[in-house]
Amino acid sequence: METDNIASSERFSPEILGFMQLAIDQAKLALDSLEVPVGCVIVEDGNVIAAGRNRTNETRNATRHAEMEALDVLIIQWQRTGFTAAEVAEKFSACSLYVTCEPCIMCAAALSIIGIKEVYYGCANDKFGGCGSILSLHSSSSEAGISIGNCGSKGFKCCGGIMASEAVSLLRDFYEQGNPNAPKPHRSRVTQA
Repeated sequence: METDNIASSERFSPEILGFMQLAIDQAKLALDSLEVPVGCVIVEDGNVIAAGRNRTNETRNATRHAEMEALDVLIIQWQRTGFTAAEVAEKFSACSLYVTCEPCIMCAAALSIIGIKEVYYGCANDKFGGCGSILSLHSSSSEAGISIGNCGSKGFKCCGGIMASEAVSLLRDFYEQGNPNAPKPHRSRVTQA
């Protein structure tokens, strides 16, 4: 289950590009809300069944990444429908996630544990990526000897590089404007006499 880092020059199906555009739209909503612009959609049988965007600043909760937001929508919806834990797991195994940036280690671990079928992402996440950039948590036999433990990790198919330039552009826009919610440095500046 290795990551297929596909060059941006290769063609993706109109369906894949359409779903990634919806994830980009979610990332733009995050940017408009002064959040790191990452967005996603979850698809089942060719239909979007959930969407999410980063909400870490808004909620003051570092775990509120786009993927976690979308997963929570589905879990709540399916629990209200009366699905058992086994039925929820079965539903996730039929879903695909489209996200603008490679899932971080936390999100990749969660996606592996819930048993999502596949993940399509835009740009790589060179600092925190859990689908090949730092760790390969999408692989059921993770390299580097790191595993998710006895959590029932299933692994998932992963494909990156889809509309990566659009995703990078949004991230660049965010960081160029400065993050108004970033913590202030604790160290005082050293002045030279």
